[in-house]
Amino acid sequence: MPVNGCKDLDKLNVNPNGVDPTIADLNLLMPTVLVATGQRVVDLGIGDIAGVMQHTQLDGWTGGHNEYDWNILSHSWSAYYDILRNNDEYYNKALEGDYLFHQGVALVMKAYAFGMIADLWGDAPYTEALKAEEGDEHFKPVFDGQRDIYLGILEDLKTANTLLSLDRGEYEGIIPSQDVLYRGDPSKWRRFANSLALRYYMRLSEKEPGIAENGIREIVSNPGEFPIIVIHTDDANIGYIGTSAPVSWPTSMEFNPDPSGAYMRRKMCSTLVEAMQENNDPRLSVWANKVEIPLVLVTGEEIDRIVELPDGSEQREVSQDIVDKYESAFGLPVNFDPEYVGIPPAISSALAYNMTPDLDQGVFNPHCSHLSDMYMESAHELLQMRLLSASEVHFILAETALRGWIATTPEEHYEAGIRQSLNAWGVGSDFEEYLDGVPYNGLESIIRQKWIASWTAATESWFDWRRTGFPELQVGEAAVRDALPLRFYYHADNEIAKNQANAEAAIARLEPTPYKGSDVSNNSAWSKIWVLQGTGKPY
Repeated sequence: MPVNGCKDLDKLNVNPNGVDPTIADLNLLMPTVLVATGQRVVDLGIGDIAGVMQHTQLDGWTGGHNEYDWNILSHSWSAYYDILRNNDEYYNKALEGDYLFHQGVALVMKAYAFGMIADLWGDAPYTEALKAEEGDEHFKPVFDGQRDIYLGILEDLKTANTLLSLDRGEYEGIIPSQDVLYRGDPSKWRRFANSLALRYYMRLSEKEPGIAENGIREIVSNPGEFPIIVIHTDDANIGYIGTSAPVSWPTSMEFNPDPSGAYMRRKMCSTLVEAMQENNDPRLSVWANKVEIPLVLVTGEEIDRIVELPDGSEQREVSQDIVDKYESAFGLPVNFDPEYVGIPPAISSALAYNMTPDLDQGVFNPHCSHLSDMYMESAHELLQMRLLSASEVHFILAETALRGWIATTPEEHYEAGIRQSLNAWGVGSDFEEYLDGVPYNGLESIIRQKWIASWTAATESWFDWRRTGFPELQVGEAAVRDALPLRFYYHADNEIAKNQANAEAAIARLEPTPYKGSDVSNNSAWSKIWVLQGTGKPY
C-alpha cells in the first residue's frame, strides 16, 4: 500500500512537547506547534465530533460522544491558545532572524489555530490575545467577532503566500527534519496556505458571499500566484513515531492494552456504515473490521448457538423467540448483516447492541464492526494527523463551481474529490466502479461525499453540516436534545471566570435556538454563532 503523502516524526531529535519556547531554536519550536495542532485535529476527529457526525459511536462512557451531553466544563480552548503562544514565539524568532520561510509557516499555523477556535466557539480573543507578557492590562482580552477573526485569518494566509513564494534555495535557516509536515518545502507550504484560505472563504459563503466569491476567484484564476493542493501526495498530514504513548495514534493498544480502552469502546456508527455499504465504498474495509461472528436467523424455538462453518469461521444462529426476548429487554433492533454492522446513533443501551454476549462497557462485541486492526497500532502509514486534503479542496471547488463562481464544472471537482480520497486511503484502483454508484447530483452529493472523506477529521464535516444542513442526520433517542449541537460552550473556569465581562459580551451576541433547553444563558451548544445567524441553517 502506498505511503500517500505520509510525513512522520522519526527524525525528530527533541521531545515535541518538552521544548521551552523562550530558549528553543525556532526549528525546535516548529514540530512542537505542528504536532500539537495535529493532535487536536485527531482528538476531535475521532472523538466527540466523530460522534456528532455519526462516524463512530462509543459503547462505554458514551455521554459526550453519542449523546452530546456537554456543558460549561466540557471543552476548553486552553490547548489551542497554548499552541498559539508557542507559535507566537516561533514567529517572533523568525522575525528577529529574518527567516522568511519560518515567518510564512508561523502565519499558516496561526491561521489554522485561530480558525479552529472561531469555528468551535465563535467569538474569541484575537487582536488582543497573546500579549499577557506585555503587562496585566492584557490579561483580559476582548473577544473579537467571529467575522473579524475569519478576515484576519485570510489576511495572514495571503501574507504567508507571498513569504513562501521563493525558491527553496533562497531561504535561510531551514532544517528539513524539523518540519514534520513538508520537510522544509516552501512550495508545499504555499499550497497549504492557499488551500486553507479556500476553506475559510467557503466558511463565509453564506454571510459574506461577495468576499467569499472574490477571494476564491482570485485564488483559482491565478494558480501561478496562488497554487493549491490538488493531489493527495501534497495533503497536509503528519504521521506518528509510535515509540511511546504521546507520539502514537490515540487508540493504540500497544501502550494502553486495557481491553476496555479507547480502541475497544469505539465502534463504527451505523449511519456511516450503511451509507458506505449502499455503494460498496472500498474505504469501508480499510477503516472497519467485518463482524467476527455474524448473526443468522433460523427457524425453530429456543435456538441460540455458535456454529463453526467449513472455512473455520463461526456464526451465531438464533431463533425469532430469542430475538424477541432481546428486543423486549433492551428495546434495540437486531442487525443480521453478515459483514458490517454499526451502532445506531445515541441509542439508550449501546453496550448491549446486537445481542453482544458481554454487557460490560467498552468490550469486544463479536456482532459489531470494530475499527480496523490498524487503529490498534501505534504507527501505520495510514494513521495520520490529517489537517487538510486535496479531497477537501476539490469538494470546496465543486461547491464553488456549483455557485457559478469559477469556470470549471462541479462534476469534475466532485469526481476529483472522490478520487483523491480513495487514493489517500490506498484504494484508488476502485475509483471508476465506485463513481458509477455515486454520480454527481448537486450540493447534497458534494457534501455527502465530503462527509465520508472526512473520516478521522470529522470536525470539518461538522462545520459543513452547520452551513448546509447536509448530510441530513437524525439524533438518537438518548441524545440530550432533539438536534445536533452547533458549537462548544465557553468553559466556565477557563473562558468565563477569568475574563467575565468580555465573555458575557460574547455570550450576549449568541443567538439561542429552540434546542437551548435547560441552559441558563445563551452560552449553549445549541446557540448560533455569527456565521449561522440569519442563514436558516442547519435549523
